[in-house]
Amino acid sequence: MEMLIPISLFAAIFGMVYLYLSTRNKERLALIEKGADASIFMRGKSHTAPIWKVLILNLALLLMGIGVGVFIAMLLSQYTTLDEDAIYPSVIFFMAGAALFIGFHMTKKLDQE
Repeated sequence: MEMLIPISLFAAIFGMVYLYLSTRNKERLALIEKGADASIFMRGKSHTAPIWKVLILNLALLLMGIGVGVFIAMLLSQYTTLDEDAIYPSVIFFMAGAALFIGFHMTKKLDQE
């Protein structure tokens, strides 16, 4: 039973990558059949931030959001009568989502520079 988790995780990642690549290939083939120049696939990449900067920024913000979420959940469980089993996941996911939202806006600003 415990082997299903890594297998399903691998299958999900493989499925997403396969769908992305096959869809991108079909879209490019359709554009080329309509007579579009192949150089349009390379256009626009020089104006974006390097991918490693975006990944590091979002990963750092995600980890900080999780840390803040754990801290806030600990404070809430210590000083309130709320259910501890419900506080921890909800606050951690909320803070992680807020951190990724902030990272999205910071990435947009990084791309504009």
